[in-house]
Amino acid sequence: MKQLQGMDASFVALETRTSPMHIGSLLIYNPETAPGGFVRYKDILRFFESRMQLSKTMRQRLVRVPFDLDYPYWVEDKDFDLEYHVRHVALPKPGDWRQLCIQAARIFARPLDLTRPPWEFTVIEGIDNVPGVAPGSYAMVTKVHHAAIDGMSGIDLMEALHTLDPNAPPPDTPDTWKGEELPNFAELMAKSWINNLANPVRQLDVAAKAMPGVAKAIKGLIAKDFKLDGAMLAPRTRFNTVISANRVVEGRSVPLADIKAIREAAPGAKVNDVFLTIIGGAMRKYLKHHGELPDKSLTAMAPISVRSSGEKGDMGNQVAAMVAPLGTQIEDPLERLAFVHSQTVNSKAMTDAIGARNMTEMSKVSPALFMALGAQLYTRLGLANRVGPPFTTVVTNVPGPPVPIYSSGARLESMMGLLCLTDGMALGHVVQSYVKEATIAFTACRDVMSDPDFYAQCIEDSFTELRDAGRTAVSTAPESKPATAKAAEVKPAEKKSAKSGKAAKKK
Repeated sequence: MKQLQGMDASFVALETRTSPMHIGSLLIYNPETAPGGFVRYKDILRFFESRMQLSKTMRQRLVRVPFDLDYPYWVEDKDFDLEYHVRHVALPKPGDWRQLCIQAARIFARPLDLTRPPWEFTVIEGIDNVPGVAPGSYAMVTKVHHAAIDGMSGIDLMEALHTLDPNAPPPDTPDTWKGEELPNFAELMAKSWINNLANPVRQLDVAAKAMPGVAKAIKGLIAKDFKLDGAMLAPRTRFNTVISANRVVEGRSVPLADIKAIREAAPGAKVNDVFLTIIGGAMRKYLKHHGELPDKSLTAMAPISVRSSGEKGDMGNQVAAMVAPLGTQIEDPLERLAFVHSQTVNSKAMTDAIGARNMTEMSKVSPALFMALGAQLYTRLGLANRVGPPFTTVVTNVPGPPVPIYSSGARLESMMGLLCLTDGMALGHVVQSYVKEATIAFTACRDVMSDPDFYAQCIEDSFTELRDAGRTAVSTAPESKPATAKAAEVKPAEKKSAKSGKAAKKK
């Protein structure tokens, strides 16, 4: 039995009928690499069953403390039933992309049963009319509660249920897993009493560890290493409202090589800056089309993993966050990219000064009862419609495998991330790379976005504009002169400029 951390417990506290707190993916598999070129439902069950011991998530269930007086616990579920968690459906004809997205949204909108291990995988057959998808392929919608995983530990779960070789044998390590009896009322109350007595001491310890970061942040503000920019304050939009239980999901895939090439158009820009710029352009197009574009930049909350190498595979969340302005007030895509890059550099400097790990540690000592009451009051009072939004949307970037992976012998062809929503955040994005492609996917409240296909087109158009502008900028950049014998004496900044010129010349 293991107790949840503060951030993990917050996702349990935030769980409501309209805001189920799970994340997941829409995966598409090609069975041509499987034995006989075909994968049956029972093959998937057999494959998963053979690899259960590789994941800490699959067979643990939540046990909540009475009256939410303390954080919940993870307990090994002695009644675990694999067939309950792996479902099987089929699309009616014609089985096109729109039908698949509608089915995925319906599945993803349903809350998980938190009296069982909080995950479900649904196999979807009949995707026979999706461009670029081979006949006989199937999809899988995954749902895992956010209390159990963050983006990086989600990748670890993917690794547990996939192989690098379609013919890889089952793991040769014995499965020694055993279920546990559920703790009784008296045991949970006694543990909560002890933990609540010790919590003030833990709070003082975390506060003491955070003080150097606070001092560093104040020093950084005085030295102007970064600034508290007004661009970080988000204006209100249609996406910052109370949400319903209904969802839409969509996404677009783009060549990863194009994303890496675009960043060359803005010195120092990162791949994540390019994705933020594309999403900023898409949101600008969407809101402008509806006559709702604010003059001020929209912002995104971008999670930052603080998971150490020693915590790889651990359950729960090890993330901090930074706020990134999206430059939606800027029409020119390259100017928007330069703006986004400058803002993310500023936000990252601020986060580094405070200490991303400190942010995560602070969440672990938040009183459980106040957390649960606060989350419920926020929803029941509809405060999302009354208070200013801390940010407009979420953009989480999850690096996927750089090589093909296989499940039940079938090759994974593409992956599209799905995200939980809450009141005040009716739109969230997941950027995920896999082999040579990157997918920009979104989950939205259907009452707020009734035209997801149009927003998906906005993403595609925003990418195309930025790609074409970047190619023009790089191709017309002045070429550097040949290096001379005095090159060794130039300043570091000049060396960097010379390298950029050589890169442009090669292109």
